[in-house]
Amino acid sequence: MFRYTYKDYEKQGSRSMNWYVKLNKYFPVEEMKSKEHMERLLEEKADVYYKDESDLHVLMYAEFDTFIFIDYLWVSAKARGKGIGHSLIKKLKEKSKPIILEVEPVDYEDTDTAKRLHFYRREGFTHAQSIGYSRRSLATDKDTQMEILYWSPNNESEDFIYEQIKQMYEDIHTYKDKEVYGQSYQHVDEVLTYDENREMNNIFDDLQVDK
Repeated sequence: MFRYTYKDYEKQGSRSMNWYVKLNKYFPVEEMKSKEHMERLLEEKADVYYKDESDLHVLMYAEFDTFIFIDYLWVSAKARGKGIGHSLIKKLKEKSKPIILEVEPVDYEDTDTAKRLHFYRREGFTHAQSIGYSRRSLATDKDTQMEILYWSPNNESEDFIYEQIKQMYEDIHTYKDKEVYGQSYQHVDEVLTYDENREMNNIFDDLQVDK
């Protein structure tokens, strides 16, 4: 079993806090890839996987022919509310492809989960209620339920979104997983399901009203 901790990476990189540390401090351990995994994606899948960063933000995303997947988006707390996140999403929208991402359900003990959902709702994202997503974390060995959000420029169906997220899971999330982690993630068919009658409320309905 492995864990990604701040101390593991605080001495890496030339900046006082490098891009991986920023992401690792913000996102739950269950959602984090290892630094080696992400660096391999950046190097070996450079035609698909990208990093956009500044002192105030880190955006990791994959761009395929038919869609864009946001892997991680971090904006410094001191810069939130200044339009950085909106500008980054706007640039991706200008590519005129569906944009897909994963989010955890609202947890009001972790206020960042609600903040992220408020942000994506304001940006016009939709909850793919027909798509089920549950995978076991290699870091904690716990099953983690996630939900899929997407922005669609041409009213693509949730069935279409489902096929794209399956491609992303196989091409990005499980890329050389056995080699990197010493064990493999679950097969895509164990992780993702599509059911138009899935009993799942719209995740945005659980949000408290923006103040």
